[in-house]
Amino acid sequence: MLEQILLTHSLLVKVFLGFLVGGLLIPFVGIKNPNGFRKANFIYTMIFQALIAMIAFVGIVALVMGGFGMTLSIILMIAIWAAMMYIEIRKYKLIKIGNLQNEQTNKLLRGAFLKISAVQILLVIFMVIFKVMEVKGVISLS
Repeated sequence: MLEQILLTHSLLVKVFLGFLVGGLLIPFVGIKNPNGFRKANFIYTMIFQALIAMIAFVGIVALVMGGFGMTLSIILMIAIWAAMMYIEIRKYKLIKIGNLQNEQTNKLLRGAFLKISAVQILLVIFMVIFKVMEVKGVISLS
């Protein structure tokens, strides 16, 4: 049972990573229509939050069922989760209130979206590589 939960957690992380990579296309939605970018950003943020909440929930279930305790590795995962949620909410709010009719602001926010998405992708990749190395015994934060 625990193996299935960990497999589900792993699968959700992979789906989330694919979603983040696909999200790199969002700034190119509605280049001629700034409101298209705003709407796409809203939908993206809602899906982002749903996926990351699912990952956290399944992770907490695995933590409790497996009796792992709060290791530094788990604390690192929680910190990265919190940072990603904070970053995504800030990005959403900036695009929501930004004057996208102004070409300079629009270009700036589209660029910021790409940079923030790249940082989020790197955070997930870092955590995946870290956990793989931990499972293989290369590093240990227990």
